[in-house]
Amino acid sequence: MARGAVRPRVPRAVVAGVIVCALLQIVFSLAQPKPLARASELDPPPSGPALALMQGFEPLPFAHLLTLYLQSFDNQPGISIPYRDLNYERVAQWLLTALRLDPTSQYPLLMATQLYAQVPDPARSRYMLELAYRQFLADPNRRWRWLAHGAIMAKHRLKDLPLALKYAGAIAERSPEAPAWARQMHIFLLEDMGELDSARILLGGLLAGGQVSDAHERILLLESLERIKAAENSAGATKK
Repeated sequence: MARGAVRPRVPRAVVAGVIVCALLQIVFSLAQPKPLARASELDPPPSGPALALMQGFEPLPFAHLLTLYLQSFDNQPGISIPYRDLNYERVAQWLLTALRLDPTSQYPLLMATQLYAQVPDPARSRYMLELAYRQFLADPNRRWRWLAHGAIMAKHRLKDLPLALKYAGAIAERSPEAPAWARQMHIFLLEDMGELDSARILLGGLLAGGQVSDAHERILLLESLERIKAAENSAGATKK
């Protein structure tokens, strides 16, 4: 354009129209409801030929990718999905597929017990704890810690001592490589349930059988045994 030439002016009506349209678009965008996060949006995990292909190559990286995808699913652009709103059957499928690809991995059961079982929904918590229990049975010496956590959750959060005893008893029976505190948890749960006679018999057998070699541990167990005996005597005196 030559110097000094007069630039054509955009009519005010056009400028005003553009501004109004822009404002209307902003208002319309703000008025739109946020996208709803639905549990059904979580697709099934890879299966069939896709899973066979993963297993045919190096399966460990694929297992890691599956758990990362699942863990990040609750945070999508503009969407935050509470764990309790997820389809737990579908979540379990992803966790089990990851375990199938890498049976030595601890991460899927960590997610089950530390993430998905922590929701304020007893039914969903129990669902994930039972998943951990079933997978524990397949590899007790490697997966005992997640069942121990389940026993603690069952006792303190779910207030379900029989369920806690079920998990703790399974560790005692099936996990000889678990540490002593985990293998002895069921004894103290019996005490909490008022099953003093059973707890005393188990404690006495544990001490007499030479299964406890650590001096500090023996002292703690002897103190527990004496406490149980005192409680039994007190209960017997009350009945009289």
